[in-house]
Amino acid sequence: MASEMCGRFIRLCLGGHRIFKYIILIALILTCTIAYFINESNTSAERVDRIHAAPLVSQPHEHPIGKLIVHAQAEQRRLLSRQSHNLSMAMMRYHERRGRRPPPGFDAWYKYAQKHDAIVVEEFFDRIYDDLNPFWTIEPRELRRRSSPWAHEHVISVRNRKAILKTTHADPMGRMPEWHRLVDELAQWLPDVDLPMNIMDESRLLVPWEEINDRMQQEAAERSVAHLSTVRTEFTGLPSIDAEPEDDHFDVRWELMGPYWDLLRQSCPPDSPSRNISSIDIYHDAIDMPITYPRHSFLGYVQNWTLARDPCQHPHLRSLHGTFIEPVSIKTTQSLIPLFGGSKLPRNNDILFPPAMYLSAEGVYAGRGDQGPEWTQKKDGVIWRGVASGGRNKAETWMHFHRHRFVQMLNGTAVHGSETGSLPADGTTFKLPTQGHYSLVAPRNESLGIWLSAVTDVAFTRLECFPLPPNPADEALCPYTNPYFVLRAPIPMHAQYGFKYLPDVDGNSYSGRFRAFLHDSGSVVLKATLYCEWHDSRLMPWLHFVPLDNTFIDVYGVLHFFLAAEDNGAHDELAESIAREGRVWANKVLRRADMALYTWRLILEFARLCDDSRDVLGWIDNLES
Repeated sequence: MASEMCGRFIRLCLGGHRIFKYIILIALILTCTIAYFINESNTSAERVDRIHAAPLVSQPHEHPIGKLIVHAQAEQRRLLSRQSHNLSMAMMRYHERRGRRPPPGFDAWYKYAQKHDAIVVEEFFDRIYDDLNPFWTIEPRELRRRSSPWAHEHVISVRNRKAILKTTHADPMGRMPEWHRLVDELAQWLPDVDLPMNIMDESRLLVPWEEINDRMQQEAAERSVAHLSTVRTEFTGLPSIDAEPEDDHFDVRWELMGPYWDLLRQSCPPDSPSRNISSIDIYHDAIDMPITYPRHSFLGYVQNWTLARDPCQHPHLRSLHGTFIEPVSIKTTQSLIPLFGGSKLPRNNDILFPPAMYLSAEGVYAGRGDQGPEWTQKKDGVIWRGVASGGRNKAETWMHFHRHRFVQMLNGTAVHGSETGSLPADGTTFKLPTQGHYSLVAPRNESLGIWLSAVTDVAFTRLECFPLPPNPADEALCPYTNPYFVLRAPIPMHAQYGFKYLPDVDGNSYSGRFRAFLHDSGSVVLKATLYCEWHDSRLMPWLHFVPLDNTFIDVYGVLHFFLAAEDNGAHDELAESIAREGRVWANKVLRRADMALYTWRLILEFARLCDDSRDVLGWIDNLES
């Protein structure tokens, strides 16, 4: 009740014509905030528990992981306290966080959210604005040219409430049809717009830091709330683009450049650790793997998921991830152009879209839609199967690839060989943690390698040699890695749900299995990635999944905490809690309806950017007019 009354007062003030009314507005916001929390204090805890019944740890655990879990639970409660429960509140949250009016169509968007019981927290959509804000510094006409179907190979266009698919080259992964289907479902509510899409695995835009910083500062300085008397509530459309002759299109200057690390570090802040560190000589330099606690960690474990994934903070990753060694494909530009895709590195300037793999019903990404068995029926162990992707691994470079390192580090034989010195140096992709770090005590005083052999089942199903053998049947005969890896048969995704721990690591870019693992498995997802995705703001590490450092140096401590519990207590219960919360939460915020809501909001905001009236374009509540 208090929130609705306050919302009406605020909207009336926004519609005023004199400066002093804005002073009244500030006072009203303060008053209403106090009134709101007094009114809601008796029901907010009940509402949060109803939405997200996170089990509380009664006492802070002495182990760092226990403390990180408690902190994550508190952060989730804080975030959910800002949920919008009606349109007025959603408008108010938008205004206070974005500094603009919502775009036209915001009311229909929120009505769809209510119809589908979506959890609406304004922070869930932060990624949209992080991605789009630099484009406010490009004039609308130029932005329309840069996103025109004549300037790109793969575009989804909306015209007259219908989505149109345009491709000029092959789409081997079938991403465009999935994206087109999603946009077409929403087209009845969308303005005319052009969406250039990236169908490649790798992200493609790397604008230097200095330019992006200047653009972000300019956007922040020019941001404002359009006065009610000037607001336009209808999009203009794209008549100029549709009438423009084809020979006047924008020419995107794609370049095949490398090494990729040297492009990326130009996008790093000048004072970041990686900015002045050059790429390695991939054919001669050894791996640069830290063996102490990772930078920004909490006693060795990930505490800031954003910093943990930022290559600008971790220069050693230039020798430890296939993206920086030799990507499968690279076609990039340092120009700021609109390009939508499923994932990107933290410093890429691509605009994130829900990945096509998450929209697909293919078993390799979605399983069979089955839910995994109950926790007590799962095996106490780790399962992983995958191909040796991540880039073009060659005889001279495979030791630098992240998936090869991951498989070796969780292979008991390889780890035991490293412990005893029997694993040859030229076949080693990793280093063990420094003695004293992570306090590893293998059960029954066995070696770490012997213990891992009992709890992990991790292997490649295909070696992805480069160049590929002429005869596909010879794929298993990859001479430079044959001595170090034994291929095993694939295991269907739904069968993997029978294990308690499911690692998920990057391939050529993000892993397409993450959503299904969270949504269906009921297992603990161990997640390591450099890549950002659309859902990052709505998932909480240590509550919905277990984050891993991209060196994987912390993986032994994580597994020891959850699987070797006799010396530390019943950590299996904490693992079950994370598994349960991950599945419950994913079924609330990672549904197709949630991806549709994110896409819908993104398209409304991008269409506004492309509109000549964008500075005064917005949605007006009926009570304001």
